[in-house]
Amino acid sequence: MNALSTYDPSPYTLAEQAAVQLAQATGVERHDLALVLGSGWLPAAEMLAGGEQGVTAEVATTDLPGFSAAAVAGHSGRILSIRVGDKNALVFLSRTHYYEGRGVNAVVHGVRTAAAAGCRTIVLTNGCGGLNPAWAPGTPVLIKDHINLTGASPLVGANFVDLTDLYSARLRGIAKELEPDLDEGVYVQFPGPHYETPAEVRMAGIIGGDLVGMSTTLEAIAAREAGMEVLGISLVTNAAAGISDQPLNHEEVLEAGRAAASRMGDLLSRLVPRL
Repeated sequence: MNALSTYDPSPYTLAEQAAVQLAQATGVERHDLALVLGSGWLPAAEMLAGGEQGVTAEVATTDLPGFSAAAVAGHSGRILSIRVGDKNALVFLSRTHYYEGRGVNAVVHGVRTAAAAGCRTIVLTNGCGGLNPAWAPGTPVLIKDHINLTGASPLVGANFVDLTDLYSARLRGIAKELEPDLDEGVYVQFPGPHYETPAEVRMAGIIGGDLVGMSTTLEAIAAREAGMEVLGISLVTNAAAGISDQPLNHEEVLEAGRAAASRMGDLLSRLVPRL
């Protein structure tokens, strides 16, 4: 067999290839920032874009190297190129989750593609469980730090990356200028796809967690490796297991997102031009 036919590009090369095709598909040579919208955030994308007139281009992820179709309800396998103020933004309407079993490189491929497309800032969002009983479903919380319980990292070899200030204090400050009542918390990522047990939620609280979910931390690490400034925003879609006596289900996550769409879209539309 010809050696060229079995060539497997590195994940960084694959991201560069995806970025080239993304530029061709959108007609935008370079983007300034990226947003990854998690479960429950999809309705906010329309408000951020200001309707169809705000969308420069729309690309199916499956049209780009290294991406796969969205596998989770509430995610859309599309990438939007939108103009917000004087900035070109990429909006990823889906992500690959670690529990899908595609490997860590697939999980962070969108982040690496955004970096290769020129983005120096990234907003990572998610739908999550909240440990604070005061956080009703639909409450946005800024991520100030994280605990990665997946046992995985997107970094390979002796590639030491400082995560001390991973979630930018500067960007959190801008968000709080716009909404002074925004709370902050530590996000804990579990592998999923099963929800956490009450005992696991108690453990998360004991080790310093305020939010629990199944995404974001691996993407944030990859973003820091790429030199991007990171803002994380969690949408509390439900009380974490054991905090209330209500059962957990994914439809609840999506419904909380729909109910909070107006607030989230308004927050993002005011926030993005200042990032």
